[in-house]
Amino acid sequence: MAALLAGALGSALVGCGGGGDEPVAAADFGETLFQDARLSDSTFNRFSCATCHVTTPETPAGRIDSGPSLYNVAARPDWWGGDETHLLDAVNFCYLNFMRGVTKLEAEEPRSRALYEYLSRISPDAQAPALPFTVVKDIEDVPRGDAVRGEAVYRAACQNCHGATHTGEGRLTELASVLPEVTQEYDRLFPGIPHARVVIEKVRHGAFFGVGGSMPPYSREALSDADLGALLGYLGL
Repeated sequence: MAALLAGALGSALVGCGGGGDEPVAAADFGETLFQDARLSDSTFNRFSCATCHVTTPETPAGRIDSGPSLYNVAARPDWWGGDETHLLDAVNFCYLNFMRGVTKLEAEEPRSRALYEYLSRISPDAQAPALPFTVVKDIEDVPRGDAVRGEAVYRAACQNCHGATHTGEGRLTELASVLPEVTQEYDRLFPGIPHARVVIEKVRHGAFFGVGGSMPPYSREALSDADLGALLGYLGL
């Protein structure tokens, strides 16, 4: 990405802030885009980059994200467990698969340049290690855990998008299913498949294989099998 965007905006001025005529720095514009679901040109998208990523060195207590912290992200040698070696490609992986972007972000467009400036600003080190991303290839059941822990996992990992259990109150979008009530539809949608297995599939593979909507997958680093089992116990599955 650095090579692709060499000579990018730097401290150049790229937009207008506050509804007036005052220009804003590229990194500030990038931060606004990072936090705004309207980065995507889809009217159905409700995800922003900040929905799944923090930008601090450590993830705050009480938050379990599908995506890792983006602190030092521009200093990493690769992303998505080594599958992407250009930062813009890693961004587009999210943008197209989870944010419902219609066409990929191109290197020379202002949004890409501004995002890069912001991601560079939150990457103070010259080099940073790549982060592991272990995809669970084959879906298997997991031992059930403590429901009290499961409630904490739900609040940290699920509630921001799915809202409160049983009602969906506060959910990010009406397209997000209400848990665990959505499992009442599984006998019709996934005949012969245990309800818990469908939930595990959605959690581990997300939007892929046509089961999890636009949900991003949770790797083992993001959500352990123990916490997944506790979550299933809390949901009564």
